[in-house]
Amino acid sequence: MIKIFKIIALLEGISLLALLFFAMPMKYIFHNPIFVKHIGMVHGLLFILYIALALLLKIEQKWEMKKFGIICLASIIPFGTFYIEKKYL
Repeated sequence: MIKIFKIIALLEGISLLALLFFAMPMKYIFHNPIFVKHIGMVHGLLFILYIALALLLKIEQKWEMKKFGIICLASIIPFGTFYIEKKYL
């Protein structure tokens, strides 16, 4: 399950960066919001999957609440999931 979580963490991190550094500028600078719609939906699904898997791993691996909180908070910070993958997993 850790291997799957690592893959989802990587994909979630990439989708957040794509949303922030590609889709949002396309929307606000070039007035083309279609990228936000598609990338945002993919990112949202990956975010939900990331949090759900983190919760399952918390139970399975008996993580402390602090570690679980840090892992969950990292999902909303750009590059956060990459840091979590290297440090905690």
